[in-house]
Amino acid sequence: MQKANILQFSVRGASVRTSNKAEMGSAGKIPSLWGQFYASHVNQTTPIYGVYSDYESDANGEFTVTAGTKAINAQEESVCIKSGTYLVFPANGVIPAAIIDAWKAVWKHFSNTQPYVRAYETDFEEYSGPESAAIYIGIKEKQLTSQSSGLPSAAADL
Repeated sequence: MQKANILQFSVRGASVRTSNKAEMGSAGKIPSLWGQFYASHVNQTTPIYGVYSDYESDANGEFTVTAGTKAINAQEESVCIKSGTYLVFPANGVIPAAIIDAWKAVWKHFSNTQPYVRAYETDFEEYSGPESAAIYIGIKEKQLTSQSSGLPSAAADL
């Protein structure tokens, strides 16, 4: 895992609104979204993106997933990948197993104390080959509070 600074770009494609809870059961929408995408992009040679955006709150809320490719012009309906700092989790191997394992690494990483937290603005998967992908998680610096710093409230305001 490494940090990367990403410049804004847009992805065009089909989208669904879902939640992690919904995806754990048989009514998950993401597998059929990808099935539809690959059915219409059989010979895709440019990178493919899975974009997670419009987060309702955090990992417990709803979000939008878009399966697509980079938008070519501003007139196309698309979702914007926001500029910012992202943690990159590699996912090499047979897809989708490699992506599932990489998401497990994401959840494990953020379950531990870190100097940053997930931004919950835009996250994305980038598929650069049949067995080569990466998950980009938007991050921001963790805000210290008077409770977490161990300092009295007045000292924390300095």
